[in-house]
Amino acid sequence: MTTPPLAPYPATRLRRLRQADWTRRLVRETTLTPSDLIWSMVVHEGEGVIPVASMPGVERLSVKDAAKAAVRARDLGIPAIAIFPHIDGARKDATGSIAADPDGVIPRAVKAMKDAAPEVGIMCDVALDPFTDHGHDGVVEGGRILNDPTIERLIEQGLMQAEAGADILAPSDMMDGRIGKLRAALEGANFQDTMIMSYAAKYASAFYGPYRDAIGSAKLSAGPNGQGLGDKKTYQMDPANTEEAIREVALDIAEGADMVMVKPGLPYLDILRRLVDEFRMPTYAFQVSGEYAMIKAAGMNGWIDEERAILESLTAFKRAGAAGIITYFAPWAAEKLG
Repeated sequence: MTTPPLAPYPATRLRRLRQADWTRRLVRETTLTPSDLIWSMVVHEGEGVIPVASMPGVERLSVKDAAKAAVRARDLGIPAIAIFPHIDGARKDATGSIAADPDGVIPRAVKAMKDAAPEVGIMCDVALDPFTDHGHDGVVEGGRILNDPTIERLIEQGLMQAEAGADILAPSDMMDGRIGKLRAALEGANFQDTMIMSYAAKYASAFYGPYRDAIGSAKLSAGPNGQGLGDKKTYQMDPANTEEAIREVALDIAEGADMVMVKPGLPYLDILRRLVDEFRMPTYAFQVSGEYAMIKAAGMNGWIDEERAILESLTAFKRAGAAGIITYFAPWAAEKLG
């Protein structure tokens, strides 16, 4: 698009439109509302709420408290909640065998939340890492993540979540071909209306640390259980790559994803903008735990204005083209924006 020529100063004074709050609101190009937010939430198997030390203000919620949170989300105008499990370490194993347990904390939370606030969409993470004792997202053998056997486990998990009432399944594992296999399984099991939001461009990032604290994920093991895998770089994307993100997203869309996601958020706004321009698909950004923790820590130390920084960061996602933002700040932001 060609920018029309501007009259020279003083005929053009760009500050005229900034001189008062009402004029700034009148010409504002990007508007953030509660409808742009997906509340990222951790649920645990016990009772009550448990603070997450590395994420001040975030708590692990019991199933009962998650149901109350769904009602709060409805009242705040937040359209959807993304839930993640905290699993007792004693119940984990090398294969994540309880990931598809129909009586597990995730299906119980989904049912309770949908009963309490059926108007609120529930999104479930499809991944094995909260359930494995080595902390990886897949089946490990001989120092490798096995792609196809992992997909088989993910399909079992996803079908269980759909049966429990999840509205959106969000595979975060980054295995090749998992979207097509999951979509076919959903169609075959008569879950044609269940949506898939693919973690299509998920990078091997340093910004996930506090999340692993929140869900109690095992530190990535390079020992006997991890079988030599000390990081997730063989399946999550290299932070240096852009073209690879285009290929990943194109494949997931072709396989049946309804929505796609970029993760992390702020360090990858360029990726977000390019994907929006390239595919014109509903594209979401995940403001991950490390982003949350940095803003909270700087705010608590008085180094930045925390409230302004939160809203500025969320607006940045919307300005870059995000259809919505998955964020731990959702309830606070919705109250401010409402």
